[in-house]
Amino acid sequence: MRQIFCFSLLLSLSQAVYAQRTGSVTGTITDKNLQSPLSNVTIELPESRQQTISDSAGQFRITGISPKTYTVRISSAGYTSVTLYNIIITSGNELNLNIQLEPAVTGLEEVKVLSTRRTAVAASLETPLSVQRLTTEEIRSNPGGNFDISRVIQALPGVGGTSGSVGGYRNDIIIRGGAPNENVYYLDGIEIPVINHFATQGSAGGPTGILNVSFLEDVKLSSSAFDARFDNALSSVFQFRQRTGNPNKFQGNVRLSATELAGTLEGPLSKNTSFLASARRSYLQLLFKAIDLPIRPGYWDFQYKVTHRINKKTSLTLLGVGAIDDFTFAAPKEASPEKLYILDATAPIHQWNYTVGANLRKQIRNGFWNFSLSRNMFDNKIEKFDDNDEGNENKRRLGIFSQEIENKLRFDVNKNLDGWKIAYGAMAQYVKSNNDNYKRLRKEIRDQGGNLVQPALILDYMSDISFMRYGLFAQVGRRYLNNRLGLSAGLRSDMNGFTNGGMNPLNTISPRISASYVLADKWTLNGSAGLYYKLVPYTILSFRDNSGNLVNRDADYTRSAHYTIGTEFLPANSTRFTLEAFYKKYSQVPVSVRDGISLANLGGDFGVVGNEEVVTTGKGTTYGFELFAQQKLTKRFFGTFSYTCFVSRYSGLNGKEIASAWDNRHLLSFIWGYKFTRNWELGLKFRYQGGAPVTPFDLTASQLNYLTFGMGIPDYSRLNTQQLRDFHASDIRIDKKWNFKKTTLNLFLDITNWYKATNPAAPQYTFKRNADNTAFVTTDGQAIRQDGSNAIPLLLNNEDATLIPTIGFIVEF
Repeated sequence: MRQIFCFSLLLSLSQAVYAQRTGSVTGTITDKNLQSPLSNVTIELPESRQQTISDSAGQFRITGISPKTYTVRISSAGYTSVTLYNIIITSGNELNLNIQLEPAVTGLEEVKVLSTRRTAVAASLETPLSVQRLTTEEIRSNPGGNFDISRVIQALPGVGGTSGSVGGYRNDIIIRGGAPNENVYYLDGIEIPVINHFATQGSAGGPTGILNVSFLEDVKLSSSAFDARFDNALSSVFQFRQRTGNPNKFQGNVRLSATELAGTLEGPLSKNTSFLASARRSYLQLLFKAIDLPIRPGYWDFQYKVTHRINKKTSLTLLGVGAIDDFTFAAPKEASPEKLYILDATAPIHQWNYTVGANLRKQIRNGFWNFSLSRNMFDNKIEKFDDNDEGNENKRRLGIFSQEIENKLRFDVNKNLDGWKIAYGAMAQYVKSNNDNYKRLRKEIRDQGGNLVQPALILDYMSDISFMRYGLFAQVGRRYLNNRLGLSAGLRSDMNGFTNGGMNPLNTISPRISASYVLADKWTLNGSAGLYYKLVPYTILSFRDNSGNLVNRDADYTRSAHYTIGTEFLPANSTRFTLEAFYKKYSQVPVSVRDGISLANLGGDFGVVGNEEVVTTGKGTTYGFELFAQQKLTKRFFGTFSYTCFVSRYSGLNGKEIASAWDNRHLLSFIWGYKFTRNWELGLKFRYQGGAPVTPFDLTASQLNYLTFGMGIPDYSRLNTQQLRDFHASDIRIDKKWNFKKTTLNLFLDITNWYKATNPAAPQYTFKRNADNTAFVTTDGQAIRQDGSNAIPLLLNNEDATLIPTIGFIVEF
């Protein structure tokens, strides 16, 4: 009754101030090709019949808007019109939009078709297919997303989730069957190598994302047909576009839930300068302590952006992202085999990372140029001891103390000349990698008679390398056949001063071409082909054997050839259907000399990938097709549906391609959302993945080494020969907003896996324990032997059915 009374009181209060509450929207309109401000552009809210035009600086502002969800239409003579859906106006924060218009295509009856195409999708002349865009509202309201962009994009076509070893608790992004380290991420043109907390070094995934959703204008994902300006991309390019801080007033928001507290502040610093700043603190460790789990993850993250207009043609952007992560453990109050396995097998993680950058943009005749400087650093400390006896060097299993530092300079020129779209540029990086590594792969084991059963195998080295990296690119495009046919071609080459042959630009020549043809009204046929290269991770390059030799200097760039074809159907401005087929052929993939497997199978677990000797002789093939349907918000409804069928295979030392760890075969998802009256919103998401391949244990080696390794030993001679059950789950989210005079309150309930589906994951190898979990049970009743010969092996079921409710609120002020 008390909860009902409080709810009724809050509702009555909101109704009492109804007549006083209004919101506003402001923003800037620019020419996408020239980056120059556009004046006399019409900005319209059809639902309220309010409109205005932009001034000489491209700026606009509409005030006195009733808080609710709107469609925003932007139009100007000679430019492609843009329609923005699901734009929420509140009384708490003034909405700030940055909108880019492209010159309209002329000389074709289907001008309207091409115009609509650009408002509905993220396609461009360079990337006419395999591209998706999410707005900030689509990210915020995603059921089960918990404001985490890495989880939200898993509903897009071709995007798989986490690996089978850890179930659904990580943000590993698997694009069209590729490895999780094949993706690159750019924040306002600055590359950010780490976007997840507790990141796997040498890969990319982690349990939760770093980026603040409140900063984002939109996110663009390209899974093929990459623009030549992007280096090191084999599977995808993510472009995060941040909004600018509000130029008119100071404002912000606070978000509080059971797992975190986050705050964002923005506003003007001067007439030509604005800022955004945020900080977030996790309280996951308190939640896990309350439910008696032995893990204690905690993190901080920070983000800022400062925008300064130097003059009418020149602007400067400063940005930064950073995180501090601590993953520790505590003994559970009530022990169980599963909890004790976590304590024995998992190592504490202490990480911090940051990226800071500056970008200078200047308009020039027929275009603009960008000059950016950035620095990123990743510090990783992982230690593990037998019996968790920290500090006892005689019991050390693992000790990783590593840093990766990149200092980057990028310059590009972008022009439009007589119908030609031209871009070219260069980049240079100074890279430094420090790696102090100790890993006990096998401990010396003797039987009761003192006979040697297994010799010790230990990796122990210190490495400090530094070198330069370089890159050059050019991209040109033009429309033909009365603008029905669009063609774009690019060329790129990358070099480095570390690997043998790394300074030969001919070794990484990567051409690419894309085409788009308007078949008929609302139908477009698209295709692309390209060759892409990626430098192997720094963990591989800095690896030394126990004699101190850098044994991986002969590592080649990983190579991937893409071939993609697809069609797009746009029956309405807010509705989109795509069908695509893709084929990717890999070569020069790193293969473990010790284990004989492709490193493309790794990266879906905590730890480090690449601290070992490799040969780049591996191959791989992924192919499949995707279907995607999208309905933007109209008549209160919005939704997406995607289905991908694919095959993913990689080879090891034997040269035989077999199923990779990411070969789920089937990915299906749909999102449904409905906006009710009085600012209620309901969202539902369903996800399905085919069973992930897993590798069985080597039972003999596992029994012999469990007490000194804390987990089972995979039998790589049977790599990925078993398969987990299919995965499926559904998430639901309910939002309710109250708009007061100068503030907005948003209450939300987000339930992950609301019907408690089991989460299939690989089993865990351990030894049987006694009833109170204080000791291992043995076959002879004696103390367990170091070689495990009298132990009773046990495989723990690792399939949980966990419902995770998140209740929280957001206050805008």
